[in-house]
Amino acid sequence: MGRQPKSEADRVHDRIAVLRADRGVSRRELADAVGVHPQTIGYLERGEYAPSLALALRIARFFDLPIEAIFSLDPLPSLSSELLRRTP
Repeated sequence: MGRQPKSEADRVHDRIAVLRADRGVSRRELADAVGVHPQTIGYLERGEYAPSLALALRIARFFDLPIEAIFSLDPLPSLSSELLRRTP
């Protein structure tokens, strides 16, 4: 598992909870698929731990999305606001 962020600048923001809800995936199902304990998924979702690169890549593969669609060093805008910006 990754390390606990030292400061807000080290925090990795993610959309794991939103993606899980959208796809009807439980923490346990995601954890089993990417090889971690379900509690790890909770820690990641709450920003208590930063994922290792390998774990972030496994999560991106699970959701079939580019890693930058799931993780960012900056707070992520809501998906709906992002979609509205792209609509002509």
